[in-house]
Amino acid sequence: MTDQELVLAAKGSGKGEYFGALYDRYFQPIYRFIYYKTHHRETAEDITSTVFTKALANLAGLDLAKGTFQAWLYQIARNAVIDHYRNRSARPTADIADAWDIPADARLEKDAANVLLFDDLQKYLHLLSADQREIIILRIWEELSYAEVADIVGKSEASCKMAFGRGIKKLQELMPV
Repeated sequence: MTDQELVLAAKGSGKGEYFGALYDRYFQPIYRFIYYKTHHRETAEDITSTVFTKALANLAGLDLAKGTFQAWLYQIARNAVIDHYRNRSARPTADIADAWDIPADARLEKDAANVLLFDDLQKYLHLLSADQREIIILRIWEELSYAEVADIVGKSEASCKMAFGRGIKKLQELMPV
């Protein structure tokens, strides 16, 4: 079933079963996205749980004419991370837009050359703006379309394409050949 079919079915009488299918489909990508932002496994697990709880509670209000379930879920995740940093007393001045990380075990390519390239890339990602970094993570690691990325970050598709292109260009300039 497509996301749209599952959402419509979950809004009906089979809420738990159909939402469970959506949960199974999106748990890992949402968890990875949150982990990139928090650097902490347990925190990412807690926030991911909160995201799906909020999604289930607010599913009836989801208007599929305004966007996809996936983009809506990533918006909830993004807002949950922002809330986490706002409510955290240990680091009240932390820049939530700069919270990122790419775990060493994140869907690495199979051959050693690509693994080394990935390790080098991590060193340079922090030199990008928070927006560029987030857009690159959503496009490359989460494999989302520009339309979905635009919905998640609240920018136009053209703006996301431009930020992505400029971010990739900057990475190419910074990284040794």
